[in-house]
Amino acid sequence: MKRDYLIMLVLLAALIVAPMFIYPVFLMKLLCFALFACAFNLLLGYTGLLSFGHAAFFGGSAYITGHLVRNGFDINFTAPGFLKFISLSVDTAPLTPELGLLAGTAVAAALGFLVGGLAIRRAGIYFAMITLALAQMVYFLALQFPFTGGEDGLQGVPRGRLFGIFDLTQTYTMYFFVLAIFCIGFWIIYRAIHSPFGQVLKAIRENEPRAISLGYDVDKYKLVAFVLSAALSGLAGSTKTLVFQLASLTDVHWHMSGEVVLMTLLGGMGTVFGPIAGAAIVVGLQNYAAGLGEWVTVITGAIFVMCVLAFRRGVVGEIGALFKK
Repeated sequence: MKRDYLIMLVLLAALIVAPMFIYPVFLMKLLCFALFACAFNLLLGYTGLLSFGHAAFFGGSAYITGHLVRNGFDINFTAPGFLKFISLSVDTAPLTPELGLLAGTAVAAALGFLVGGLAIRRAGIYFAMITLALAQMVYFLALQFPFTGGEDGLQGVPRGRLFGIFDLTQTYTMYFFVLAIFCIGFWIIYRAIHSPFGQVLKAIRENEPRAISLGYDVDKYKLVAFVLSAALSGLAGSTKTLVFQLASLTDVHWHMSGEVVLMTLLGGMGTVFGPIAGAAIVVGLQNYAAGLGEWVTVITGAIFVMCVLAFRRGVVGEIGALFKK
């Protein structure tokens, strides 16, 4: 535990001074995906549930936050047929960035509750396929709904002013805001996995029938873990929208779900800092090897194969095993 706190302090200090040496926008992207990977690791690494649909929460929240921050609530509904006398019209001013983040996170949590409530009824590959199918439904909805912008995406999302005081259009102000969000999300995950709740999740991962025999309502624990993972994934997606002022179909595509699985496995599934390392590897390759074009995917795949063959526990997992020896 003390070692974890020491690593956290060193990592925080490094992230505070990092913008002086590394492009801040790249660092903000890294922090968003690191939070996304940590949220996914809570489900896969500590609960043993492999979801192929986390892009639905990441991208769905991104669209909701982007729309509310840019346009506010803009709803005009009239019932069809003989019920046409029933109508609803809501039009409000755009939300501030902090309210937009909260709204996006809340929608991701609600979506996680619906998807998780259906998916946890099955296990293994069936669970994964259900999450993938439901995530693809979200993708097609994002493609069809008018407010998402279709294939063009939701562009021109304003960053605004945080609490009406801090101007997020300033790069360094935005960076430290993203860093604060990452720290809050990471701390929530860390406290969850080191609480009695986290110990039950590990018991479910290791031996679910034994956990049931001890009297735990396994389905409820799985659902809570799924909703928490979905909410934090949504927080990461909402933050990413404010950083790049854009929400696109890439955010809800199944490739995004595959990327977060790759990040988690590369860094070390079931480790505290593994997803951060995995996100740094994948995002770093995408950024600094962009000149290689499609070869980036080939290189990422080769690194993944090497890690699977030589580092079964991921980069951080293998380093931790060496220190234990």
